[in-house]
Amino acid sequence: MIANRLSLSSSKTEFLLIGLKNQLAKIHNSLHDTSHSARNLGFIFDEHLSDQITSLSKACYYNICQLRCMQPYLDSSTTCTIATSIVHSKLAYCNSLHYKVPNSQLSHLQQIQNSLAHTVVKAPKSYHITPMLRSLHWLRITECIKFIYAPLTYLQSSHNYPTAIPS
Repeated sequence: MIANRLSLSSSKTEFLLIGLKNQLAKIHNSLHDTSHSARNLGFIFDEHLSDQITSLSKACYYNICQLRCMQPYLDSSTTCTIATSIVHSKLAYCNSLHYKVPNSQLSHLQQIQNSLAHTVVKAPKSYHITPMLRSLHWLRITECIKFIYAPLTYLQSSHNYPTAIPS
């Protein structure tokens, strides 16, 4: 920071540890005042990213409910466009930060996507989701996260860059 002539403002700085419960239990953080959550560019960071997923779920389900109310007045193309631009984009935003998040939390995001697909396709909840996702050309949530990292992994291996992907 000194080399770049930057100063640290302690009143604007928060210290947040993020990890799995067993990882956080190993760290003795009594030396630091840690925050329980912090917001940056609309993404809520907390110890397990559970606050972000809860907040995202509420926003997406609200939009899905609104879409269902408007759906009788929309054709299928418009419904799909609205779903993709409003709800699906929220699921895609910062999804690379969900890398290595426990499957139990990712399943909540997948349920949102499934609900959205059922709404767009106008299919009952009993219909299998895979054909619907294929017809909409949507990847599952875990596949989206992997898709984000694939080009990064390729570029790093082909140029011998140090790896930035968490292990």
